[in-house]
Amino acid sequence: MTTETMRAAICVRAGGPEVLQIREVPVPAVREGWSLVRVKGAGLNRSELRTRQGHSRSVRFPRVLGIECVGIVAASTDPAVPEGTTVAAVMGEMGREFDGGYAEYALLPNPLLIPLTTTLPWDVLAALPETYLTALGALDALEVGPGSRGRLLIRGGTSSVGLAAVSIAAGYGVETTATTRREDRVEALKAAGADYAFVDDGGTLAAQVHAVWPGGPDYVLELVGASTVEDSLRIVRRGGTVCVAGSLSGWAIPEFEPIAMIPPGTRLTAFHSDSLKGSAGAAALQRVVREVEAGVYRPHVDRVFGLDDIVAAHRYMESNEATGKLVVVP
Repeated sequence: MTTETMRAAICVRAGGPEVLQIREVPVPAVREGWSLVRVKGAGLNRSELRTRQGHSRSVRFPRVLGIECVGIVAASTDPAVPEGTTVAAVMGEMGREFDGGYAEYALLPNPLLIPLTTTLPWDVLAALPETYLTALGALDALEVGPGSRGRLLIRGGTSSVGLAAVSIAAGYGVETTATTRREDRVEALKAAGADYAFVDDGGTLAAQVHAVWPGGPDYVLELVGASTVEDSLRIVRRGGTVCVAGSLSGWAIPEFEPIAMIPPGTRLTAFHSDSLKGSAGAAALQRVVREVEAGVYRPHVDRVFGLDDIVAAHRYMESNEATGKLVVVP
């Protein structure tokens, strides 16, 4: 009996982009509680970059990375998600404890599968799950929704999650400022729906924001992360809320001192997309798909790579040149 094979990008060890190798491997065998998905697209994420570099201590190599994917169920063990169903999957230790989306097929736990009805092309659909669920969840954590009257600062606006949050906030009608580190990306933020866009050079952001909002923003969506959280706590109005939902500058804040760093009455919270995996995020993701199809949300796909170009894709991601989402289409 001939074993069916597939192509996969395997991270053979911790290291630079070159440790991602395209190999011909057996298609995973379906087992109880798991279904086989033919991958049609996978969004790239910076957490995969850090896993590849060796910063995820629980991950053992070799491993097929990829914390999200979209595709078609090729073999199902779940009657509620039969063969031929369009699905998305995100998080739940995908690409970490078990193989993820950087392959032609992925064997995934049934509880992770999110059935979707959509007319979107695969590259656009692949840009949505992790990015938009994170943006939606973070805005919910900030209590920012349709008709919110507060002012929102999105720090790290040209990241994929940042642009998604700008798009969603614009759809809500929320007055929004977003930041970038590069002058040539200011107009992209305004085009995405930001009312104001500023260059965050590490020293003048507070003055720029307070020039348009003298009392400061009511909410800060912090996507840069560790290096700027303390500064965001100073920028937000007293009594406002900062939500950390990104880690562009790393995961940990050295010598974090809550009493010294959090102004009295100001709230610091966080959001992690793992809380919206599987059925918990199904309704939200289907709503995102409908809003994209209707033109309310405007996802920005910076570049689409083939599986053979995964090394170049990781080099591009690591260079911080992207404005928006990177997608791999096997």
